[in-house]
This record gives sequence, structure tokens and C-alpha cells, in this order.
Amino acid sequence: MIRLMEFTSFLLEWGYSLLLLWMIHTFLPLRKHPVFWVPAILLFQFLASVIIYSNDADGLLGAMAGFLIWLGVFHRGRWIERLTAVLVFYPAIIAINYLTQDIGSRLFFFVSGAPAEPSSGGWTEADFLLSTAIHTASLLFRLLFWIAAWLMMKQYLRQITYHLTTRMWLIVDTLMLAPFVAIATILYTMPEDPLIVYPICLASVFSSFGCIWLSSYICNSVQTAYHAQELEQRQAYYADRIRDEERVRSIYHDLKNHLLVLNAQAGNAQELKASVDGLTRQIQEYENYQHTGNEYLDIVLRDKARQAQQKQIDFYAAVSFEDGVFIEPLDISTLFGNALDNAIEACEKLPGEDRLITVKAGRIRDLLTISVANSAPETRASSGQNASMTDAIRQGTSKSDPFLHGFGLPNIQKAAERYDGWCSASQKDGLFTLKIVLPVPAP
Repeated sequence: MIRLMEFTSFLLEWGYSLLLLWMIHTFLPLRKHPVFWVPAILLFQFLASVIIYSNDADGLLGAMAGFLIWLGVFHRGRWIERLTAVLVFYPAIIAINYLTQDIGSRLFFFVSGAPAEPSSGGWTEADFLLSTAIHTASLLFRLLFWIAAWLMMKQYLRQITYHLTTRMWLIVDTLMLAPFVAIATILYTMPEDPLIVYPICLASVFSSFGCIWLSSYICNSVQTAYHAQELEQRQAYYADRIRDEERVRSIYHDLKNHLLVLNAQAGNAQELKASVDGLTRQIQEYENYQHTGNEYLDIVLRDKARQAQQKQIDFYAAVSFEDGVFIEPLDISTLFGNALDNAIEACEKLPGEDRLITVKAGRIRDLLTISVANSAPETRASSGQNASMTDAIRQGTSKSDPFLHGFGLPNIQKAAERYDGWCSASQKDGLFTLKIVLPVPAP
């Protein structure tokens, strides 16, 4: 019977470990290469089952350091996201492990009256059986608790995306510091008094879950803001199209009269040139509309082309994006909008005659390629050299409104990774080029 319960405990331990690993993976994905998966699972089984007792500073700090290193080695994400995972999950794991172990231990000694050490010879076979049974029951309770937690929190974990800035993650981390410090202090300095320890452990668990909800709420708010901005852009786009269509129809309607006027001015070159220039300006904006095959991308390019024109930047686009239907509008905004914002910002630092932005996109076999190139100021470090994507990402963004559009190159890379794509950036001979490659899903 004892061996059967020990085997059941083994299964419960692994079930709990795999479930918790899946929860963390939903929050912060594992690395894609399968070579990382087996060692990640084996090491996490040890980390997930660690129990920190009172006045155990080495165990407390060691488990936390091990958890942070494990996240760094086996999970994708920025340092701020790994730190958030530690602050969110570590207190809850430690608290639940401590509660189940301590309550089970107290229950056993209360029921059996056995001495504290089984090696003292005071334990009977019934005591060993009862101890194993209570231990198995505590593991079952722990597994059931995390199953319930997963059912309650899975929708919030799935809603958390990488569209949060470092500042937003720091808000969540700051809120998590209080329960984190509280449980660390209680377990390290306080006596084993359940009247003190248990409420703090429970508060830490609920704080962890509350921060998961808060992160999800912030992500939803960001996406709502994006969608509101998208709707505003669409409305402005179609309003401009209607006005331009009416203006062009009016021009075509009066074209015969214009031609008569031009013919009458044939002997005066200056007046003729002025009339032609005026007619060209009237239809220029209409001709500058992009037709990429993706309606939302048309809006983004139209908006950025207008910004470039206002800032006297030559803007050229050759984009065929019919095969980009699998990309969400929010990610199109992230990929093209941020890239073009950065390009416009770089061009503003140059003299007017040197300002140029070129956008190219299209399908090459099973890959959708995007290239955004812009003239950029030469720097001593970049002259004649290629700049890595990592270096470009470290430059971050200088936008004044990071809540809506300040995610820059890091989120371009994250958006590409969501579609199993990749990015590269280079700067050479006064030209900065950002390339994005996205595999086209099979139909």
C-alpha cells in the first residue's frame, strides 16, 4: 500500500510540475528549439517542488536564483519579463509548497502523536502508512489547487502579450514587491507560527494572481487603444479618399475648360508652366495613394507618406501584400508603423536633399519579405560596418508617447517572432536598412 501511494505521489509531483511549467510557458514561452525542452522539464521539476522552511536563507535565495537562471536559459523574452515571471510565480510556488507541506505535517503529528523523528524508533507501521497517505493527499490538494488556478487564470495568461513597455512591466513588478518581500521576510525571520505565516502566504498567492490579471488588463487596454487608433485612421482615410475622389471628378469634369485655357496660354511659357503645376498639385495627393492589396497597410503607408511629404522626405514604396492576410492589423501597425516612424525620425536629422525612405515588400516563394531603408546620419561606429539587430534594439525609441507607439525595434522583433519570422538591421554608407522575413502559412 505504501509503495502504491509513493508511486501515486510521484505521478502527482510530475503532474503538478508539468501543469505549472505550462502556466509559465503561457506567460513567457519556452525557447523554440527542442533541445531545450527536456532539460527545462527535468530542472523545473526540482525547482517547482522546493520547500522553504523558516529561517532558511540559503534555500530561499538559492531557489530564487535558480528560478531566475532557469528562466534566463530556457525561456524567451526580455530581462524585465523574466523578472516579472520570478516576482509573479516564485512567491506563489513557495507559499503553496510551504502551506501544503506544513499543514500536512501538523495534521499528521496531531492525529498520530508520533515523535518528530521516525529514526527514534517511536514510529509504528501505521504511522508510516498515515504519513505517506497524508503526504499523498497534500500533493493531490496542491495539484487540484493549481488546476483550479489554471482554469481561472488561463484566459488572462493568454491575453498577456509583448505589447507592454518596460515602464508598464515595472509597474507590475513594483506592485509585486510587497508580497514578495513579505513572504521572504516571514519565512526567513519569523517563528513557525501559522497565525502569522499562513495569512501572509495566502496574501502572496492572491497578489500573484492579481498581478496576472493586472498585466492582462493593461495588455487589453493597449490593444483597445490600438484598435481605436485604427478605427480613427480608417475613418480619416476614407474621408480623405471621398474628398479626393470628388476633387478629381471635378478636375476631370472641367478638364476640357483647362485644356482650352492651356491652349490659350501656349504663347506664354510662364503662365503655361504655372497652370500645369497647379493642375499637377491638385491630383498629386490622389496619385500618391498606395494600393498594396492589404487595406490596413494602405492606410498605414498613406499616413506615413503624408508625414514624409510634410517633412520634405522623398518616399518611395513598392509593396505587394496580398499574401499578408494572415498578419493581424495590430501587427501590421507594429511592423510598418514603427519602422517608418524610426525612418522618418532618422531622416529629419539630415539636410533636405539627403532625405529618402524606400519601402519594399512582397512574397518570395514561401516567405514574405519586408525592407525599410532610409538615409541616416553616419556615425563613427557604423560607417562602413553592419549593425546587428541587437544593437539596433538597444537604441530603443525616443517617442514621446510610448503607450501607443513607443515600442520601436524591440516590438518589431517580437511581432515577427509571433509569426515565426526574424529581423535584421544594418547600416552602411549612410543607409540604414531593416529587413523582416515572415514565413507564409500553408493554406
